[in-house]
Amino acid sequence: MATTGTAYRLDGVYPQRQEGFFMQRIKLPAGVLSAEQARAVAGIAERFGRGELHLTSRGSIEIHWVREPALPELKQALAAVGLTSRGACGGAVRGVSCGSPAGYPLLETLARRLQRHFAGNPRFERLPKKFKIGLEADERSGRHLIQDVGLVLAQQDEGEGRYDVWVAGGLGREPQPGFLLVPALTGTRLIPLLEAIIRVYAAHTPAGKRLKHLARELGREELARRIFAEPTATEELPPVGGLPEYLLAPGERLEATCFAGRLTAGELRRLADFAVRWAGGVLTVTGGQNIAFALAAGVDAAAARQALAGAGFAGSAPEERIACRVCPGSHECLMGLAPTRDLARSILAALGPVAATLDYALSGCPNSCSQPQLAAVGIVTARLAAGDDGRRVPRFDLYRRTDGGLGRRVAEQLSLAELVTALRRLDRHDSDPEGEPDEAAPRSAQTAAAA
Repeated sequence: MATTGTAYRLDGVYPQRQEGFFMQRIKLPAGVLSAEQARAVAGIAERFGRGELHLTSRGSIEIHWVREPALPELKQALAAVGLTSRGACGGAVRGVSCGSPAGYPLLETLARRLQRHFAGNPRFERLPKKFKIGLEADERSGRHLIQDVGLVLAQQDEGEGRYDVWVAGGLGREPQPGFLLVPALTGTRLIPLLEAIIRVYAAHTPAGKRLKHLARELGREELARRIFAEPTATEELPPVGGLPEYLLAPGERLEATCFAGRLTAGELRRLADFAVRWAGGVLTVTGGQNIAFALAAGVDAAAARQALAGAGFAGSAPEERIACRVCPGSHECLMGLAPTRDLARSILAALGPVAATLDYALSGCPNSCSQPQLAAVGIVTARLAAGDDGRRVPRFDLYRRTDGGLGRRVAEQLSLAELVTALRRLDRHDSDPEGEPDEAAPRSAQTAAAA
């Protein structure tokens, strides 16, 4: 077996911060899995990890604390219930995400089709870097702007969809919103066009760079020209027929809040049991790092909510009442600069009543895996700096999103105390838009409060 994490990346494996331990990521099309699969994942987490799971902002599941010798057997255990990790890390087409609850079953069906086509396909592996495809029912979340390819449902007629195709978006250290490549493209042309985009990306992009870098280097018009010069770019496949394959039927939705995307194996089993009883045996990992259910027809929604609370998901804890996406940070991630879960608890506990109604995202490094530029309030751990006692402590950049684009940075290099001060001022500012920050506040925190 290999002795470095690099050889494992295409199988969805990254080394952890802790020597000798690995993270295994599981791809879920549109975040959807069956109760049987959820129970299997819970068992795998207990057997190979420490019985803990992390739900990602792209609807995937991560199992941490896996030892290297266990990796082959873990992958076989996933395959036994129809789950794959191929391409969940490294230079490949990642899991096809879907941040919109509307649009099912059309979007879930498309996500499954795209994942089958690209996952494990050697033509679309060993790319310069990761390649992300995301589906959305509309543009409200802004998630279509941060994908290598974002597909937004433009219209739907008799089970067939047309999609606006957005390309070359991404976050990280250099956030860049995607641009509209093709409006209202028929579903029969999607896969050929995606193939053309990926071929151009692979052929012209340096190792370690995303499609957004190629768009910046070539310009949008030249990138589009090269894409449409590919033979498949205008190809149309035959319509897909056959029986339905979606799992998540339309219906009233309930959501189990999982603070910072953390779940134990026992909690996931209880949620699987809930899904069998109330939601047709189906669960969805949401972009908010929670577990959602579409209630089956005829289900008493009030009784279902009571049952979910009885399973331990009443949503009554302070941190469960505030929408907040959180990456693993320095708890497990090699790139993490801050203990994100601990910080999130401290920050959320300090919020006033108005600020607590906003949604938040906290990233443990500038890679921005928690999508902070898409939250009303985004917090990025920008770097480590020397504190008063000489120890290295995190410094934070603060983002605000007030329109349909990416959030803008309104303050930078804040200490934790300055960050909390700025967030507390959101209460006064959001309830009184003309309110000004205190003169005694640090200059960086004043900038944040004025945003």
